[in-house]
Amino acid sequence: MISANARPYIDASVPVLREYGVAISTCFYARLFEAHPELKNIFNMANQKNGSQQQALASALFAYAANIDNADALTPVISRIVQKHVSLGIRAEHYPIVGHHLLAAIGEVLGKSATPELIAAWAEAYDALASAFIGEEKKLYASHQIEPGQLREMVVTHKKKESQTVTSFYLESVDGLPLPAFQPGQYISIARNVVALNLRQLRQYSLSGAPDQPYWRISVKREDKDEQGNPAGMVSNLLHAEANVGDKLWVSPPCGDFVMDKNIRTPLVLISAGVGITPMMSMLHGSLQQTPARHVHFLYATLDGHHHPLKAELAALSAFQKLPEQAAILTTHFAYATPTAEDRAANDFDQSGYLELDKLDSSLLPKNGDYYLCGPSVFMRIQRQALLDRGIAANQIRQEIFGPALLENLQ
Repeated sequence: MISANARPYIDASVPVLREYGVAISTCFYARLFEAHPELKNIFNMANQKNGSQQQALASALFAYAANIDNADALTPVISRIVQKHVSLGIRAEHYPIVGHHLLAAIGEVLGKSATPELIAAWAEAYDALASAFIGEEKKLYASHQIEPGQLREMVVTHKKKESQTVTSFYLESVDGLPLPAFQPGQYISIARNVVALNLRQLRQYSLSGAPDQPYWRISVKREDKDEQGNPAGMVSNLLHAEANVGDKLWVSPPCGDFVMDKNIRTPLVLISAGVGITPMMSMLHGSLQQTPARHVHFLYATLDGHHHPLKAELAALSAFQKLPEQAAILTTHFAYATPTAEDRAANDFDQSGYLELDKLDSSLLPKNGDYYLCGPSVFMRIQRQALLDRGIAANQIRQEIFGPALLENLQ
């Protein structure tokens, strides 16, 4: 909570942040990295270059100001960010640094409009938010039994090409100790030195395997330079090209609150596109192991069969679940945007074109289903609206998002 004196200034900031939020966040990052270049090892510098990190911070500032008294709305957003911060190794001592440069950026961009009273109000609001983050992150670090920034050394024991752009890496503990348990849907951070930048960068990859194995599996999409001019993924390309069996990687504990609720017994509906299939595979494995009588509907959209990772694994699971002695039922539905002649000859996909939920049989989308969405933000936005239009309640739908899209429900 903030004081009555500060509240009018925060309320007045809402329209200002809508207009100047990106300018403030851009100024903030420039100041921060000039004063503390070591923090570039924590921040995603690719997102700095393409502007998405500036947009995310601008959206966060606006959303916080607009919802400062709406704890029910802010709490799940804070939870998602806390999980990401722990995967990156954010420390309590980082918050005063960030606060100093954020307030300076507000003052620099707004000029004379940034009165001492306005800056004081934002200092109070920032301190309240920082305290909430620090408290929750401290508890999460303690639950993982690690210090902030502490990573585990792991070895690549198997490397498998899953599709034209996705490769799986199987990771085991170097010290031989059992791996911590994870919840289906969670991710880990991988730290990799990027020689071209002279920096260490961390990237998050969903765990794509079953939660009861002696290894962790990540299935990484190689991000190539696209037609819009977005650069190739620095870490994903390094992993594909350089990480081989026997190599060591530094890895964070499993994080993330986009997880399957194992207490629900209604049908599980997993809807994904592209590399969004990875947490869904973990949820599928988890459901088949933990609640084998639960029906699962697995809907997936991709370009074509060459871009369909983990397809053979899905086929094997589907075949196994069709055996007479198995109570669980796994139903799959694959949409290929531009199926190849080979795909058509094999007849192993269900529809040509984009996944359109409004055209699917109701048996695939049960009214009492527990729904999970993962994929590009536009894809999830479209599918979520399609589910709402079909009468699926909003509280039955969960989605894996981070960045500006995380705050859409607040704006």
